[in-house]
Amino acid sequence: MYHTVSYAFRSDDVSIMTVDSVGWQNVSHPKYRCLSSARPDCGHVVFQYTLSGRGYLDIGGRTFALPKGHALMVKVSEEHCYYYREGSAEPWEFVWINIRGDEANRIWDLILEKEGHVIRRAPDSPLIQELWDIIRLIDQEKVTDRYRLSVQAYRWLLTLMQSSRDAEKDIGALSVTTIEKCKRFIREHYASPLTLDLLAEHCGINKHYLCRLFQRSEQTTPLAYLKDRRIEAALTMLRTTELPVSRIGQKCGFESPSYFGKVFRQYMSMSPTEYRLNKLEYPYDAIYYE
Repeated sequence: MYHTVSYAFRSDDVSIMTVDSVGWQNVSHPKYRCLSSARPDCGHVVFQYTLSGRGYLDIGGRTFALPKGHALMVKVSEEHCYYYREGSAEPWEFVWINIRGDEANRIWDLILEKEGHVIRRAPDSPLIQELWDIIRLIDQEKVTDRYRLSVQAYRWLLTLMQSSRDAEKDIGALSVTTIEKCKRFIREHYASPLTLDLLAEHCGINKHYLCRLFQRSEQTTPLAYLKDRRIEAALTMLRTTELPVSRIGQKCGFESPSYFGKVFRQYMSMSPTEYRLNKLEYPYDAIYYE
């Protein structure tokens, strides 16, 4: 697909969230202005990502530039205007998607609270690539069914939420590698008597720095992550083996049966033995705390 395209979909069915319009556009005329007060789609949300050139967004008494790699995120119900400015050096090229539905508005509120009305993403990021996938699906495969497009919209919104969480971390590639190294070591050695000093030594960094990285990346501590993995292993063993409870606690790295019981109760509000017997309310072979 090597040409600009745009598609709109109209339906009286408001029972599902779906795509209202989507496309790829190149504008170079100052008459291009999208003013919220002039739009009929008042319950919708709009994402518009700059591929080249520059656009502008006026919202909340401020003006935001939208250079390459930046996207505006607005709710049509908010007072705003985005536009191409006369005298710009090059056309404003962008891709956009307009989505209607309560769930889209809910997710928009979450992202706006974290990142504001202008976000930054790489052109090869999953978020932008999946937006291109939606455009290709319509342009090349001629998909127009609103239910199938709804699936694509939900998938794209989940990618948006994940990318916002990842952007919030923003700790750099080397730090991400360090965190993954630490997590992998914990998953492989949760039964061992691990300490914060030992984890930091394995990662080759100061333990205080490790804690800061872990908190920013995972919103938890290394030792809390370790405890989660130990409880996950214990839950599985309680349901898939006939080992004594005390032995399960030992195999999962808990220093004593009483400590195992105390921690287990914090997670499950019952003892390990009660969980083993309570298969009607908790019929799971495994529970995960990721």
